[in-house]
Amino acid sequence: MRRISPKKEERKWARLQLAIPVFVRTRDRNDKDSLEFATAINISAGGALVVVRRSLPKSSLVSLEIPSAPIGPASSLKTSSRIMQAKAVWVAHLDDYHLLGLKFARPLSTDAAAFSGKQLRRAGSVV
Repeated sequence: MRRISPKKEERKWARLQLAIPVFVRTRDRNDKDSLEFATAINISAGGALVVVRRSLPKSSLVSLEIPSAPIGPASSLKTSSRIMQAKAVWVAHLDDYHLLGLKFARPLSTDAAAFSGKQLRRAGSVV
């Protein structure tokens, strides 16, 4: 008897299991914009899994925006974009919700993600 081996995980980046509120912006075939407040339930440098109420077709172009409190100018901190462009690579339909597997147009930068406490204090942030 031949055993079927499970499919090998082919992800480039580890997924973080976090619930992050996001705004999902899309445009339909008639160029009508829509905006929905949704939740990303996991995220990686390459994409995200987002729960939405409105069904979107596979291959939809999506803009994700992570809402955050305004931060004043901080010379030692790099400005990072909170808006990410993505494409729906798979869609699963549940009773009242839909799961969108999104692939970011550009992977999120992981280079300068960590700052020392000293850098943050110099910028005026509370650690």
